[in-house]
Amino acid sequence: MTENVRALLDQLKAKDYRNNRTKETEEPIVYPLDCFGWNFGTNFNSVWGTGNVTANYPRIMKIGFYALRDELLASLEKADTPEKKAFGEEMLAVINDFIKTAEDFIATARASGNEKLAKAAERVPLYGATSFYEACLALRSYMYLLRRASATHLGLGRFDQYMYEYYLADKARGISDEEIFETLEEFFISLNHDTDRYCGWMMGDNGQSMVLGGYDKDGKFLYNELSRMCIDASLELELIDPKINLRVNKTTPIEIYEYATLLTKKGLGFPQYCNDDVVVPGLIKRGYDPDDAIDYVVAACWEFIIPNKGADTPNKMAMNFPAVINQAIVNSLRSCADFDELMAAVKKQMIAASDNLRNCVWGNRENGGKELSLFMDGCVESLTNMWLGGAKYNNFGSHGLGIASAADALAAVKKLVFEEKSLTPDELLSALEKDFEGYEDLRHRLLACPKMGCNDDYVDSIACEVMSYFSEALNNKPNGLGGIWRAGTGSAMTYLTEAKNCPATADGRHAGSNFGTNFSPALEARPDGILSVVQSFSKYDMTEIINGGPLTLEIHDTVLRNDIGIKKTAALVKAFIDLGGHQLQLNSINRERLLDAQKHPEDYPNLIVRVWGWSGYWNELDPKYQNHVISRLEFMQ
Repeated sequence: MTENVRALLDQLKAKDYRNNRTKETEEPIVYPLDCFGWNFGTNFNSVWGTGNVTANYPRIMKIGFYALRDELLASLEKADTPEKKAFGEEMLAVINDFIKTAEDFIATARASGNEKLAKAAERVPLYGATSFYEACLALRSYMYLLRRASATHLGLGRFDQYMYEYYLADKARGISDEEIFETLEEFFISLNHDTDRYCGWMMGDNGQSMVLGGYDKDGKFLYNELSRMCIDASLELELIDPKINLRVNKTTPIEIYEYATLLTKKGLGFPQYCNDDVVVPGLIKRGYDPDDAIDYVVAACWEFIIPNKGADTPNKMAMNFPAVINQAIVNSLRSCADFDELMAAVKKQMIAASDNLRNCVWGNRENGGKELSLFMDGCVESLTNMWLGGAKYNNFGSHGLGIASAADALAAVKKLVFEEKSLTPDELLSALEKDFEGYEDLRHRLLACPKMGCNDDYVDSIACEVMSYFSEALNNKPNGLGGIWRAGTGSAMTYLTEAKNCPATADGRHAGSNFGTNFSPALEARPDGILSVVQSFSKYDMTEIINGGPLTLEIHDTVLRNDIGIKKTAALVKAFIDLGGHQLQLNSINRERLLDAQKHPEDYPNLIVRVWGWSGYWNELDPKYQNHVISRLEFMQ
């Protein structure tokens, strides 16, 4: 770490810069020693905007804003409808505003006394980038300008691929890897200056996810020198941004898993692993062109999207598996002669819930539309809003949350009611209605029944069947905007918000108790070991439920304290990928440390933890999210 990087890092971690946002109107500012600038000048939390997309940053990097405006003007001359002309004029006003802000920023950069920044600001983002530093500066400016327009949760995409040409150009000019690495670390630090600008319980969830590796259409693994540099920078800086996502497959060398596990050891909650062997075929099944599917990235957390061409909304609604299954049990259990009849009732309930879900479309998708459309393929040419048909893909996604709690509940009913016949439907329904008050013995019997995560086909097969009901009921159904629906396995914050309103369930869970996060065992479950969890959660054909949502596991930090633990963890990740798992995130934590951090936050100013699909500073998390992380099962081996 160079002296300047160390000074910038210390400045960031002190967080004093947050007190310097005193401007009444928004305009970018430059912090001391900062070679990137484009920091927010006002001190307010960002409003909810539109995001979970990855724009075509590399195209604009090559040409700059002036050339982009020329393209837009040429399209306006050909506008053949009043609607296109009107939207084109809106985009023109936006690009003129972007250009004015960039021109003004030159003076801000010059006034900062940072000659390196001032010189580069005269080039980007107004003209095309010619160096790795200029390309990073251009990217930083795009993020600022788009977020200012309430286009939030914008991913960085396949950074190591589109930035590689600038890395090679610098190398050809004689610039050393050490100099490029210093620029990369300074860029990473710059991305962390806005982590507080999101609503209070999501501070840090700014969507700056970076995708590394992956393969091309010829099967070539695209992990390069810049991929390694990005991991090295995260290892050294230990910051929450950018969130690293590593694309892998069955041919990925174990050495890469082992090196990535060093990053897991840092406790940052990443890298998150995405399995190309599953994701690409899964996206093709949902109608994505093969070349586009191969180029996939993740959105803010873990949703699989297409960069440059996708206006997908992958978090449109959520399917509450435990609530749906509970409703089927309450409505139908007394009339079911056997478990197969109950599962038929579950399927019927799932279809009805899916139909309701698709009819409850909510939210304004047009925030940031005219700004983001400038960065989306085809929108400038067609003068069409990306959210209204301008982008190639316009699909919706829904996540199924609490799959383990739902499957565990059905397994308990199957075992106790239909097989052992030691529990009557009336007794179970009465216990659920009373939230197990007066039925503690029964609750313990339910908790002792088979649980997903133990590699037990008895319950895992039920989970697979429930997921098949969900995916069949939702996948490829039209969304009314020319796109389709996709099923997924994530949860975001709904493992708390949806669980809060869910009644007691037949797995022994109390009413209002939390679900496990994303795709993971129930909080009440006690799996035999971490390998059994990996085996349980890789049995379903994940190409059928490809909206995204990782298997999420907590590993005690002592596991990763030596080379043996690193190698075993890397082998576990590889096993999950080889078994057909779609996505995996590991959180290296220590419960005792987290409990102490709750009592003495002043001793842990920069403690980081993975929350659901993002990492944040422990002290900035809402206590309910802190408590959920603490309640998750830690694997010791």
